[in-house]
Amino acid sequence: MAQPLALSALLRTRTYPAVQCLRTIPPRRFASVASNGPGVVSAPVVPWKTPHSITSWPPEPLIAAPNEGELLMERLPNRELPELPPFIPKQVTRTFPLFVLIMSASIFAFFNYQKQESSVVTSTLYALRTNALVRETLGDEIYFASKYPWIKGEINQVHGRINVTFWVKGTKRQGEVRLRCRRRSKSGYFETQEWSLTLEDGTVLYLYDPEGNALDPFQEPMGE
Repeated sequence: MAQPLALSALLRTRTYPAVQCLRTIPPRRFASVASNGPGVVSAPVVPWKTPHSITSWPPEPLIAAPNEGELLMERLPNRELPELPPFIPKQVTRTFPLFVLIMSASIFAFFNYQKQESSVVTSTLYALRTNALVRETLGDEIYFASKYPWIKGEINQVHGRINVTFWVKGTKRQGEVRLRCRRRSKSGYFETQEWSLTLEDGTVLYLYDPEGNALDPFQEPMGE
């Protein structure tokens, strides 16, 4: 019995080493001045790269950005960046409405000139000059009423729609011509629905007869 009692007493008095953790936590780094001993101060430690300075800590004060047109003779890491110019310059914002107005007028003038020189308008003028009733009413030298005529309406020969109005004048009077035609199918002919001349006093001359009794100027040449 004495031997087991002595063994248990020995186990109680025996010391065991402390259990160590396999995971180690690195020490924290502080942005402070390190000291190697009493009365000895080392150089300041730069803990990380800052956007303003990489040579000292705390960062150096920023240098003012260069003015417009200023010539720089050196590059410094702590110089402020110049201000970005506005996305739309002030000169553009002032002149942009005028640019839009001029472009709109140019586009309208281009499409109007295209309609003015189209075969539809030129053929209509020729038909007016060869029409006896129109020449008796307006006179000779039938042409556009103004130097810069404005052709109102639509000329769309691809989709078969023609609906235009414009002013003409002769040596006697002037009036407004209206021509309205429609094409039923892609391979068909244009059918005239209205061809009229409205005078300044409101008198309307219908130059197209749906029954075919009106004179066709393209079948009888002038002077015969």
